[in-house]
Amino acid sequence: MSQPDLFALPAERAAQLRAELARYDHAYYVLDAPLVPDADYDALFQELQRLEAEHPALRTPDSPTQRVGGAPLPEFAPVRHAVPMLSIQTETDTTPQGAAAFDQRVRNRLGLGDGDPAVIYAAELKFDGLALSLRYEQGRLVQAATRGDGETGEDVTLNVRTIRSVPLQLRGNPPAVLEVRGEALMKRADFERYNARQRDKGLPTLVNPRNGAAGSIRQLDPAMAAQRPLAFYAYGWGEIVGWADQPDTHHAMLDAIEALGLPVAKQRVHGAGAGVLTDFHARIAAARDSLPFDIDGVVYKVDSLSLQRELGFRNREPVWAVAHKYPAQERRTRVIGIDVQVGRTGKLTPVAKLEPVFVGGVTVTNATLHNEDEVRRKDVRVGDTVIVRRAGDVIPEVVGVVAEARPADVGEPFDLYQRLAGHCPVCGSAIVREEGEADWRCTGGLFCAAQRKQALLHYASRRAMDIEGLGDKLVDQLVEGGIVRVLPDLYRLGLLKLAALDRMAEKSAANLLQALEASKSTTLARFLYALGIRHVGEATAKDLARHFGSLDAILDAPLDALLAVPDVGPVVAQSLRTFFDQPHNREVVEQLRACGVRWDESTRDHDAPRPLTGKTLVLTGTLPTLSREEAKARIEAAGGKVAGSVSKKTDYVVAGAEAGSKLARAQELGVTVLDEDGLAALLSPVG
Repeated sequence: MSQPDLFALPAERAAQLRAELARYDHAYYVLDAPLVPDADYDALFQELQRLEAEHPALRTPDSPTQRVGGAPLPEFAPVRHAVPMLSIQTETDTTPQGAAAFDQRVRNRLGLGDGDPAVIYAAELKFDGLALSLRYEQGRLVQAATRGDGETGEDVTLNVRTIRSVPLQLRGNPPAVLEVRGEALMKRADFERYNARQRDKGLPTLVNPRNGAAGSIRQLDPAMAAQRPLAFYAYGWGEIVGWADQPDTHHAMLDAIEALGLPVAKQRVHGAGAGVLTDFHARIAAARDSLPFDIDGVVYKVDSLSLQRELGFRNREPVWAVAHKYPAQERRTRVIGIDVQVGRTGKLTPVAKLEPVFVGGVTVTNATLHNEDEVRRKDVRVGDTVIVRRAGDVIPEVVGVVAEARPADVGEPFDLYQRLAGHCPVCGSAIVREEGEADWRCTGGLFCAAQRKQALLHYASRRAMDIEGLGDKLVDQLVEGGIVRVLPDLYRLGLLKLAALDRMAEKSAANLLQALEASKSTTLARFLYALGIRHVGEATAKDLARHFGSLDAILDAPLDALLAVPDVGPVVAQSLRTFFDQPHNREVVEQLRACGVRWDESTRDHDAPRPLTGKTLVLTGTLPTLSREEAKARIEAAGGKVAGSVSKKTDYVVAGAEAGSKLARAQELGVTVLDEDGLAALLSPVG
């Protein structure tokens, strides 16, 4: 990252920043190869924003700061395409023979016989998004339009400018006019993240990535479009003016467009004959689920531009191109029931039981409904006809109800609590839904069979009971074999039973038993954290242990007593009471104590000196004798907090060798900086 040139004129510095940010954007959004950390990018972006605010004349249309969108539009203005955006024919034969049929049609049109050379083709992806035309003049993006009816589209320039992979200024030596055709889309991971955030906020979700892309581009408020995570891929062109050395093949044109800074999908080939197309169709079909975005097929094109002109069009469709589709990833089916599944962490998820339907390459009989709010928002009921979607590795989901197909005897609106009579369908524990949360959860974390593996793995983790050797594969065997049903069963394991498990030699079994025995001697804080109580992390467990001093005091502490613990609020307090009010959870705790799990309960919060109570410290660099974890533990034992970043609220920064940006930030803010000896002095009780 470049350092600010303190002697550069504002205009020069703004130009430097625009160029550098554009380079970073291209690397991140087009090449998927970030060059700098997000914090460094943000610092440059903010510097440019400040410069443009101080000198408004420096704010150019191609500045990265102008991607946030403009004022809402009353409507989209019509745009007449200089070169029509025509659709292409779809090959009806979805088998590999579809490629051979296209090749034969091309050869017939060109008058080629069996003895004539093979035609050279280009093959690429058929994206499942919204077609766009981007117009660049002198290398600068001046207009973006939808396909519309092919002759006239809609001006969506302000919305397209918010797509970070669309360059506002082309690289290299672009022609005077270049219209680039391509697809706006939403990548699967971005789609899932966006919907997850919307669900967490109780806001509407997107039906699928295609609708998400189309709806974003056609938002009348560009600021709303800027919040949607869109991408763009180029696959063609329209009007071109002043390109002296324009390539003469389709694949070379895409190479040239990519060199100008526009994203072009790497999944494309060119070669002679139908075999190249058949192979590409098969390879993309096999890789379809692993692609980062949705496609609904592949596209074949005659590679030579002169042959394209010779072949021409039929019924306004190019003879030289065809779309070869794959099976649909959305289908209709009927809901025959709604079950509730319990996840590894106790989350209760409604699942639609469906009449079997073939979608996305598999037969689907179940589809997630995410949570009760989502079921109610979509108003999914037993008997409804619904649209089911399966794309990639995403779990099949119900994306919507076909309202006009709803029968008169459809079931009642879904009510998860009523459906389960308030109890977990697996273990019978009470279910709870905290204020502001979308999900209902089972409270029987130590007892519920659905959560058994997760409970064991968390209990054994390094920061909890630290049982070395108890990993995923072994836990799977112990649970699936019925050997361990509740946590205390771990301490009843014998050498012979362990050694008989797959890939478990006698020495490994002996080592695990030794680790289990060692774990019995722990701390109250570690034990509390190991129980996996919702909202009780390491820091809260330490606060509880210091405040109460004994497990029995915590087990019976009323809400007001729990609320007296530093940093324990109503949500955490209620979570503790709900957990310990479940008889089977208390039974597991008592059994663990009976198995010999123990800790020192000789001190309470007010018995131990806590010279750092109310103080916030930040650790940076390598201390001479203390590890980061040891230093953190000592600070917390003295009542202090260890934060991850330096702010005005930081009381001390403890710096060791090779201290980085945190030390610089502390010096900038005037925060007291200590070495290890200084920390030791702070930790010493005053008396």
